[in-house]
Amino acid sequence: MLLLRPPRRAAPLLPAVHRVAMSSTPASPSATPSSSPAAEYHCRTKHSLTAGYARGPGRLDWANQPNPFLRFSPSPATPLPNPPTPAAAVPYPALFHAPPPPPRPLSLDSLSDLLFHSLALSAWKSAGGSTWSLRVNPSSGNLHPTEAHVLFEDPRAPGRLVLSHYAPRDHLLEARATLPAGDRSALLPPRATAVLALSSVFWREAWKYGERALRYCNHDVGHALAAVALAAATLGWDARLLDGLSDQDLGRLVGVDKGCPAPAPPDKIKMVSGKKGPAPWVERQHPDCALLLFPAGSEETEVDYGRMSDALREFDELEWVGKANALSKDHVVWDVIYKTAEAVKKHQPMPGERFSVSPWNMSSKLSEGLYKDLTAQEVVRRRRSAVDMDGTHVMGKEEFYQILLHCLPSGEVSPGERQGPQSALPFRVLPWDAEVHAALFVHRVSGLPKGLYFLVRNEEHFDTLRHAMRQDFEWARPDGCPDGLPLYRLMKGDCQRLAMQISCMQDIASHGCFSLGMIARFEPVLDDKGEWMYPRLFWETGVLGQVLYLEAHAVGISATGIGCYFDDAIHEVLGLKDLEFQSLYHFTVGAPVVDRRIMSLPAYPGPGIDA
Repeated sequence: MLLLRPPRRAAPLLPAVHRVAMSSTPASPSATPSSSPAAEYHCRTKHSLTAGYARGPGRLDWANQPNPFLRFSPSPATPLPNPPTPAAAVPYPALFHAPPPPPRPLSLDSLSDLLFHSLALSAWKSAGGSTWSLRVNPSSGNLHPTEAHVLFEDPRAPGRLVLSHYAPRDHLLEARATLPAGDRSALLPPRATAVLALSSVFWREAWKYGERALRYCNHDVGHALAAVALAAATLGWDARLLDGLSDQDLGRLVGVDKGCPAPAPPDKIKMVSGKKGPAPWVERQHPDCALLLFPAGSEETEVDYGRMSDALREFDELEWVGKANALSKDHVVWDVIYKTAEAVKKHQPMPGERFSVSPWNMSSKLSEGLYKDLTAQEVVRRRRSAVDMDGTHVMGKEEFYQILLHCLPSGEVSPGERQGPQSALPFRVLPWDAEVHAALFVHRVSGLPKGLYFLVRNEEHFDTLRHAMRQDFEWARPDGCPDGLPLYRLMKGDCQRLAMQISCMQDIASHGCFSLGMIARFEPVLDDKGEWMYPRLFWETGVLGQVLYLEAHAVGISATGIGCYFDDAIHEVLGLKDLEFQSLYHFTVGAPVVDRRIMSLPAYPGPGIDA
């Protein structure tokens, strides 16, 4: 029996945890409603302590590793100022504790600034004859399935809207389509700055992770959403999801059928898993979402989704330029990814759904002296994913509390108000109330007992969570916990080994200061709103993960997202018995071990290779 070393007479948290070997044998799916493709996919792709790992390739086919850079050739290219003209530096804590600066007007320089601090390359790495790139926005396995597209009024030709694809390797925009002159307020409302859309190439993640890749692609969408929202804030801009657009609208916006691989023939969607062969359709982009960028404080900004959808239909008739480069010679089709992505599409706005902007809420502040003297721009470009933790560094309790305060969706709330509405940066990019909480394994935080803790990010869920979880948990407020931080200690004890075993036996989950699992309200959300909320729950975890990344770097340590974990093991630890709540993402924060054999090189100019 593996215990959390609880106080006497407390029940063990996890029975019979044992090591399992990596296997392509599918884990036994939990019983799920046949009417929920999202729940069926989710349970099918769980890693299991007893049944094995979700289906994957088993080994990496390096000869067919997808090209991480999508390009459209020939298309007019606009190199962006690199680096951008320095703007007023924003101290990192000011992102959360001060109003945004005055908005900068749209220009190629401000657009460059936005992308340079959100989706651009951050460095090149070299070791043992291999060279690879890193980006400002993190990605599972550094595989980067996320592509960005920008619709904006060309500063060089006022009145002309251009849809461009962002090419991060060379930090430039590829013009894919130009709209004829005319009233374009349906696409770009008055005072709006630009529309930025994100799409995913599932094959980039599926090449390594197989069926579970759909989860990781949506984590990465969330990371990118947060990265863009934070970079926009340094420019005095706000960012809000245009969630009333359908997937068909988004597909037209990013041009998924223009110069891209054709859809799969019906008889080719299913191939034997593990069988390699040409299947270029898996390189198609899947449209994820679009953001409206506009001056911060413009709470009266209005969007007519009906008019915008009608205007996007005209994109079918535009003259599109450029053809996508091939990413791999051969492919393996994991058909459940594409079937599920189709099943969780959003086909129309929710009844009564409208675009709205919340007042800008700032986060609670313990002390800005807890952070290193870094600007927001420096922190985002220095962010890296740790590959190992030192297992010795101890974080101060105040640092721990401050990091968690910045993880709250509503920021600082008045007495009597509850956490839930997402109105603080960067969570305000999402238009729904928070659905994701955090179960924390505290290992090395001075002044705080080791043990299992829980951060309730939407306090409307508190009673439901307490009822759903183990009845012998303490739900005690930790010593010195700020009044506005809904953090609870569930049980004292050393949980390092437990955290390691739950996270696919990875030491990094136990060698940091703390690790956590992100627990989402799951089945009720799918039932109440629809299957289309499935990817959005992962987006929310990605936004939260991006905050953890930046907070760790801002206090001088590091962090890493963990996509490999035994799903139902963490549920058993917490006492969760059905699909009401599910763990969607894990994370670890601590002092990194730096591999001195790896050489760091500047992001730009790079070596000119696709890696």
